[in-house]
Amino acid sequence: MTITHASQTTQFGSEHAADAALSIHDVTVAYHRRPVLWDLDLDIPRGVLASIIGPNGAGKSTMIKACLDLIPRISGNVRILGEPYRQIRGKVGYVPQRETVDWEFPVSALDVTCMGLYRKIGWFRSIRRPHREKAREALDRVGLADFAHRQISQLSGGQQQRVFLARALVQEADIYFMDEPFASVDVATEQAILELLRTMRQEGRTVVVVHHDLQTAQNYFDWVVLLNTRLVASGPMKETFTSENLRRTYGGRLTLLEEAGRALSQAQAGLPHEE
Repeated sequence: MTITHASQTTQFGSEHAADAALSIHDVTVAYHRRPVLWDLDLDIPRGVLASIIGPNGAGKSTMIKACLDLIPRISGNVRILGEPYRQIRGKVGYVPQRETVDWEFPVSALDVTCMGLYRKIGWFRSIRRPHREKAREALDRVGLADFAHRQISQLSGGQQQRVFLARALVQEADIYFMDEPFASVDVATEQAILELLRTMRQEGRTVVVVHHDLQTAQNYFDWVVLLNTRLVASGPMKETFTSENLRRTYGGRLTLLEEAGRALSQAQAGLPHEE
């Protein structure tokens, strides 16, 4: 398959699905000449909740940023919904890591949510009542209708994460990329986010999530990308999230993760910890 845009012609191999939500072809990214992603090649189908899983430093966030042209690629190409990102920005939503945002900036939850409408409104144009109503509806969907005029610096970490989700929701995108949306949130927020993601899937949207919790991955997602600088495996969760693939992804660190997971499960169930 050949895609032509501007003066550049991009070749995609026949192994890539023409109707994939995301196709990554031979992508390599390096920081200071050190590869962070190496020859990444995969497809993610439409209408799934997909997780990107791997150890710290595996390139999970880098993969999302490379797809969205937020960082340069040394080689390779990416198609989102069959097109280069710059041609379909309006169909793509992005929720970055909460830690990367300056939450002291003096804006309200409603203001932040309205930012998701700027491509539809147009830069430097006034936000009107219909736009605010749409933003309020999005805040209501994430359980923050009563916090619309609260300064974001006054919100808890979980509430701040929900505001970012509301900002993405108003975009009404076809595909969403989310970087650790479950990180450092309380149980109620985690369940609210999960229910929202499932609703988005039911609406036919595709959601690609960087996720770190092996204990919840199988219950939360139906597609998985296992990554450790290189692609280890990618496919349906039930077929791909296996002990062998996890060991290939984490190496010797998986034993510690398994022990920690068992200890956590036992603590939650009120059982004594096995020595």
